[in-house]
Amino acid sequence: MPEGVAEPAPLSGIGVVTLAVNVPGPAAASRLRAFGATVTKVEPSGGDPLAHFSPAWYESLASGQEVRRLDLKAAGGREELATLLDGADLLLTSSRPASLARLGLSWEELHAEYPRLSQVAIVGNPSPRADEPGHDLTYLAGWGLLSPPDLPRTLTADLAGAERAVSAALGLLLGRERGLGPGYSEVALSEAAEAFAEPLVHGLTSPGGVLGGETAGYGLYRASEGWIAVAALEKHFLGKLLSELGLEKADRGGLEAVFAEHPAHWWEEWAAARGLPIVALREAPPGHPTA
Repeated sequence: MPEGVAEPAPLSGIGVVTLAVNVPGPAAASRLRAFGATVTKVEPSGGDPLAHFSPAWYESLASGQEVRRLDLKAAGGREELATLLDGADLLLTSSRPASLARLGLSWEELHAEYPRLSQVAIVGNPSPRADEPGHDLTYLAGWGLLSPPDLPRTLTADLAGAERAVSAALGLLLGRERGLGPGYSEVALSEAAEAFAEPLVHGLTSPGGVLGGETAGYGLYRASEGWIAVAALEKHFLGKLLSELGLEKADRGGLEAVFAEHPAHWWEEWAAARGLPIVALREAPPGHPTA
């Protein structure tokens, strides 16, 4: 693009209404907003629970969106929602299908009333189990992605599901523009967890796997203070690492002895100066209150 000319947003002119609360829906809506869509966030009368659990993250995800609180069990709330949907291109939901049906918001009813509207429905499990309860923790548990007693440090299924919801939305919108008409797409968080379990299922990250401890140049090592992550997986990285350390072969014992000589931050600086992939482990990400 010429200097000073803003690149056009790909979803400029696209209207999105989201009824989705908690994490996956708001994360997906935020991404669609970043692509240029106009997003109206409809919350229940009590608000989005995420605003209570993590106010700062809630504000960040809702940035640039119009937020309305509607009681969809009341006639007035449903009428206001109908007005929003009448001019929208996409509806994003994260409620159980049975709950949406009770509000008259099943896909069949929506499609009949708003023939231009597409829907992405974020659910826990794929149909016919879409009404079963669950959360990120249970989806990860079901695919062997937890190491008890520690809780996961991030919400893998929720955030993976959010990205899948964005992909589904883009696919529906593109399909409509190509003459396929509006459509419906179901995104199951348990299936997102399943996809993220693929490296484990195929043995890549399982204990003793290539990325699960078998490769000495790929792992976690204790430094004199703290820990470091070493990712010298490719031959040229591993060769350079051994050369710089004065080691003849890549074995875990030799690397452990060398890395124990200096603190983690020292090794990170040492590696950066040599173009090697080594990073000191941090207890919390930058910007976290405990960082």
